[in-house]
Amino acid sequence: MSRNSALILILCASALSGCAADYLNHYDSVTLAAGDTQKFNSLLQTVDPLNPNARNTKIEGDGARAAAVAQGYKYPPPPPPPPAITVNVGGSGVTQ
Repeated sequence: MSRNSALILILCASALSGCAADYLNHYDSVTLAAGDTQKFNSLLQTVDPLNPNARNTKIEGDGARAAAVAQGYKYPPPPPPPPAITVNVGGSGVTQ
Protein backbone atom coordinates (compact mmCIF):
# COMPACT_ATOMS: atom_id res chain seq x y z
CA MET A 1 0.00 0.00 0.00
CA SER A 2 1.44 3.28 -1.01
CA ARG A 3 1.76 6.25 1.24
CA ASN A 4 -0.91 8.29 -0.58
CA SER A 5 -3.51 5.53 -0.45
CA ALA A 6 -2.88 5.04 3.30
CA LEU A 7 -3.34 8.76 3.85
CA ILE A 8 -6.59 8.77 1.87
CA LEU A 9 -7.82 5.75 3.81
CA ILE A 10 -7.09 7.48 7.13
CA LEU A 11 -8.84 10.69 6.00
CA CYS A 12 -11.93 8.77 4.87
CA ALA A 13 -12.06 6.80 8.11
CA SER A 14 -11.80 9.98 10.22
CA ALA A 15 -14.52 11.68 8.16
CA LEU A 16 -16.85 8.71 8.57
CA SER A 17 -16.14 8.45 12.29
CA GLY A 18 -17.22 12.09 12.69
CA CYS A 19 -20.55 11.28 11.06
CA ALA A 20 -20.99 8.23 13.27
CA ALA A 21 -20.41 10.29 16.39
CA ASP A 22 -23.09 12.76 15.28
CA TYR A 23 -25.47 9.91 14.53
CA LEU A 24 -24.93 8.35 17.96
CA ASN A 25 -25.79 11.63 19.71
CA HIS A 26 -29.32 11.55 18.23
CA TYR A 27 -30.58 8.20 19.45
CA ASP A 28 -34.21 7.57 20.44
CA SER A 29 -34.80 6.45 23.99
CA VAL A 30 -36.62 7.45 27.16
CA THR A 31 -34.92 10.24 29.08
CA LEU A 32 -35.42 11.55 32.60
CA ALA A 33 -37.53 14.48 31.35
CA ALA A 34 -39.85 12.35 29.21
CA GLY A 35 -42.76 12.50 31.69
CA ASP A 36 -43.14 16.30 31.67
CA THR A 37 -44.59 16.71 28.18
CA GLN A 38 -48.17 17.42 29.28
CA LYS A 39 -47.03 20.06 31.75
CA PHE A 40 -44.65 21.53 29.19
CA ASN A 41 -47.35 21.76 26.53
CA SER A 42 -49.84 23.39 28.90
CA LEU A 43 -47.26 25.97 29.96
CA LEU A 44 -46.27 26.54 26.36
CA GLN A 45 -49.85 27.36 25.39
CA THR A 46 -50.55 29.62 28.37
CA VAL A 47 -51.34 33.14 27.16
CA ASP A 48 -49.67 35.05 29.99
CA PRO A 49 -47.96 32.90 32.62
CA LEU A 50 -46.77 35.88 34.68
CA ASN A 51 -48.46 37.19 37.79
CA PRO A 52 -50.72 40.18 36.92
CA ASN A 53 -49.00 42.25 39.62
CA ALA A 54 -45.67 41.82 37.81
CA ARG A 55 -46.62 44.62 35.39
CA ASN A 56 -47.27 47.12 38.17
CA THR A 57 -44.76 49.89 37.60
CA LYS A 58 -46.17 52.22 40.25
CA ILE A 59 -44.25 51.21 43.32
CA GLU A 60 -45.97 52.60 46.36
CA GLY A 61 -43.59 54.09 48.88
CA ASP A 62 -41.63 57.15 49.76
CA GLY A 63 -37.97 57.57 48.87
CA ALA A 64 -37.14 59.39 52.10
CA ARG A 65 -38.80 56.65 54.12
CA ALA A 66 -36.90 53.94 52.22
CA ALA A 67 -33.63 55.82 52.79
CA ALA A 68 -34.40 56.06 56.52
CA VAL A 69 -35.03 52.33 56.68
CA ALA A 70 -31.76 51.64 54.86
CA GLN A 71 -29.90 53.93 57.27
CA GLY A 72 -31.58 52.12 60.16
CA TYR A 73 -30.11 48.84 58.90
CA LYS A 74 -26.72 50.43 58.27
CA TYR A 75 -26.51 52.17 61.64
CA PRO A 76 -28.85 50.37 64.05
CA PRO A 77 -29.97 52.25 67.17
CA PRO A 78 -28.20 51.32 70.41
CA PRO A 79 -29.96 48.74 72.57
CA PRO A 80 -32.01 50.04 75.50
CA PRO A 81 -30.27 50.14 78.90
CA PRO A 82 -30.85 47.16 81.17
CA PRO A 83 -33.55 47.57 83.82
CA ALA A 84 -32.46 48.92 87.22
CA ILE A 85 -31.93 46.30 89.89
CA THR A 86 -32.91 47.18 93.45
CA VAL A 87 -30.90 45.51 96.17
CA ASN A 88 -32.18 45.73 99.76
CA VAL A 89 -29.46 45.51 102.38
CA GLY A 90 -30.30 45.24 106.03
CA GLY A 91 -32.81 43.53 108.27
CA SER A 92 -35.62 41.40 107.15
CA GLY A 93 -38.17 43.96 108.27
CA VAL A 94 -39.82 41.55 110.74
CA THR A 95 -40.50 43.03 114.21
CA GLN A 96 -40.64 40.96 117.42
